[in-house]
Amino acid sequence: MALKEKLKGDVVAHMKAGNKVALTTVRNVLGEIETREKSGKTPVELDDLQVTALLQKEAAKRRDTAATYTAAGHQERAQAEIAEAEIIEAYLPKALSRDEAEAIVDEVIAGLRAGGSDLSMRSMGVVMKSVTPKIGGRFDGKAVSDMVKERLG
Repeated sequence: MALKEKLKGDVVAHMKAGNKVALTTVRNVLGEIETREKSGKTPVELDDLQVTALLQKEAAKRRDTAATYTAAGHQERAQAEIAEAEIIEAYLPKALSRDEAEAIVDEVIAGLRAGGSDLSMRSMGVVMKSVTPKIGGRFDGKAVSDMVKERLG
């Protein structure tokens, strides 16, 4: 089941359960997805990878807001933002450990070398293009980029 469809299905489940915080949060996220899909000259359909990236941004946004509220002494508002972030994070795929991410990077590089590619720093884009779908937002992109540079350097 696509992530967006799961979100839509959960709206009904949260409605029936009377979970107002989760219902509001999921509706807000779905609204953000629709806004992204309809913005631009032609409407597009976001795939799971794009929805996952959007969910990560929304969760991070709420965590940042919670930190701002905490600094301002508004603990109740901060807790509400954290609760929303946790609801959103429940939809995100399980994060990879550093070892798992390194294994994926090594596997891709080995596969490209086995295919006859002579890899150097100029091949960074080729390697990242192959690694990104496999990691799919489950590990920090900058850290992955650094891993690839280290192995190609």
